[in-house]
Amino acid sequence: MLIAQVSDIHAAPDNDHLARFDRVLGWLAPLQPDVLVLSGDLTDDGWLEGYQQIAARLGEMPYPSVILPGNSDDRRLMRSVWGEDAWAKDACDGALHAVYKVDGLRLIGLDSTVEGHEHGSLTDHSGWLEIQLNRADALPSILFLHHHLFASGIPPLDQALCRGIDRLEDIISSAVTRPLAIASGHVHRPIAGMFAGIPAHICASVCPANPVWFGTDWVPPAEDAPGLMIHRYVNSVLTSHHVRV
Repeated sequence: MLIAQVSDIHAAPDNDHLARFDRVLGWLAPLQPDVLVLSGDLTDDGWLEGYQQIAARLGEMPYPSVILPGNSDDRRLMRSVWGEDAWAKDACDGALHAVYKVDGLRLIGLDSTVEGHEHGSLTDHSGWLEIQLNRADALPSILFLHHHLFASGIPPLDQALCRGIDRLEDIISSAVTRPLAIASGHVHRPIAGMFAGIPAHICASVCPANPVWFGTDWVPPAEDAPGLMIHRYVNSVLTSHHVRV
């Protein structure tokens, strides 16, 4: 089974990020993943047409999509384009959580956005996730969200690190079915780490990348091509691949 993950398109009328997204979709075409997860920051500044264009592209794909919001997204506009059925009905406070089951694997999408802020927070949503991870019929899962859970080392981005992670760590550590991995976006760089004793990944961005900058006087150049991740689940083993196109 192949799960593709795309993050941080940041499409706007004055940039070429939809064309960069087309490059990613073109690369995916012969691979034919079982599902595509978009982990937030689809457009900038509430660009309705951008959401519509992304939805039109996804509608032409032969595989389904799971769509999560990021801090630059507008939940209201996302609902107007994709409809309420695109997200979990048991979410509270307008959150766009998602659960998608495919061939013995469950993809859990956790809405970590805080309206009007760059940082994420799970404080209001940890209870929902706790229920999902402790269901009697729970399948092995991958947890997706927009905001990263471990420090990247890039100072301005780590100021927007997800909050409420101590509670999340407790929930995952004691869960009946702990996620096989956690995958986020937001940093615009491919990074691997650990959280609550399980692999945690940050997906590269479709939009131009941030530099590998750790606060020094010298800022290294960043000329990375658009990126994505491929999560491969075969014989109960998950491997995650970072790809540039």
